[in-house]
Amino acid sequence: MRQKRFAMTALAGTMAAFVAAPSVAQEIRFMCYSDGNECEVYDDLLTRFEAEHEGVDVIVDVVPYQAILENLPVQLAAGTGPDLAKVTDLGGLNEYYLDLTPYIDTAYWDASFGDTLDWYRVGDRQGYYGLHTQLTITGPFVNATLFEQAGVDMPGPGATWEEWAEATRAVAEATEADFPMAIDRSGHRVAGPAISYGAQYFDDEGNGSFEGFMPFAEQFVEWNNDGTMARDVWASQGGATYADAAQEFINGEVVFYYSGSWQVGRMDEQVGDFFDWRVVGSPCGPAGPCSGMPGGAGVVGFEQTEHPEIVAEIIDFLAQEDVYAEATARTRNLPAHLGVASAGVEFEGASPAAQAALNAFASDLSNVSPIAFRYQGYAGNRAMFGITVERLSQAIVGELTVEEAMERAAEDLSAALAESN
Repeated sequence: MRQKRFAMTALAGTMAAFVAAPSVAQEIRFMCYSDGNECEVYDDLLTRFEAEHEGVDVIVDVVPYQAILENLPVQLAAGTGPDLAKVTDLGGLNEYYLDLTPYIDTAYWDASFGDTLDWYRVGDRQGYYGLHTQLTITGPFVNATLFEQAGVDMPGPGATWEEWAEATRAVAEATEADFPMAIDRSGHRVAGPAISYGAQYFDDEGNGSFEGFMPFAEQFVEWNNDGTMARDVWASQGGATYADAAQEFINGEVVFYYSGSWQVGRMDEQVGDFFDWRVVGSPCGPAGPCSGMPGGAGVVGFEQTEHPEIVAEIIDFLAQEDVYAEATARTRNLPAHLGVASAGVEFEGASPAAQAALNAFASDLSNVSPIAFRYQGYAGNRAMFGITVERLSQAIVGELTVEEAMERAAEDLSAALAESN
């Protein structure tokens, strides 16, 4: 019996192209990164596909997430990319995607994946390009033990950002926790809160825009400078570099940590019985929406593959309800497959706290603003996320006023749109 290969590819600080070695078999290279065990699960599931397709060898190349963000686009532009990959820049890489339409039952895909299909479409490329394998949503993790110790009532459903800020400040003061609140240093992470404060993210012509972003920017900068937010998360990094505050929350230093559903496994594993934690819905803002930001990752094929039919069959295999349901349960991710979601998922190996957290995130999807869904599928969102981080950080550390930061953000976006056009 052939021993299946599970390749581990290190980034090693290089931008060298990924080149598939020649083989007499139909060798398919799948570039994959994991938030948890996703690549391992895909590798196992695809042994079944191989058993049904003699001569097909699917090699799962596991790479760091940074390689997906930085190396993969370079490889695709050079024509040396893999046959398929797990990606998060859903619309941004659309020009390279293999159109699956000739090879799949599009009615099944429409009924199963709904609006997430649009996240992979850009302009006149309106085919079927991506299988959304990991649906995520942003939201808060709360240290319930600290609330109990402080004797402070936890705000209920429909509470505002201001109410959560007031409550967490009281908890931090009573318990001597280091920080009331923290938000990941990410333009994606602050998008939901910004929408709740009135950010529109699009102009009347459908172009990216920071219209309405100012109220959130003012509040966020103020909270970073008055001790409400863990300031170093945003102030200690340069440019658009990502940083999270997961470890600070795990250590019991943060009362309220705004991140997302992909962190559940980490919390389940590392917090243990150190304290009781829970997930609550995204707070509401003065503009009304109590919106998180959807997102996640998907599997796509690339036009440059020498085996388009096989690549499409692999992706369609992973899209089938029984296979998708098993992958969802084993990886403990929220399902984008509507049938799997409606049937419910018993997440494999999840503790009661993790199961409750995942269910809480799933139930909050109905509160997500249409603006957030549209922004997630926008091809220019990667540039906007970076601009958001860089300019907000400059306002937090005092290099720019909030007004100057937003003026610069608008200028940056105009330049980015002009370049992409």
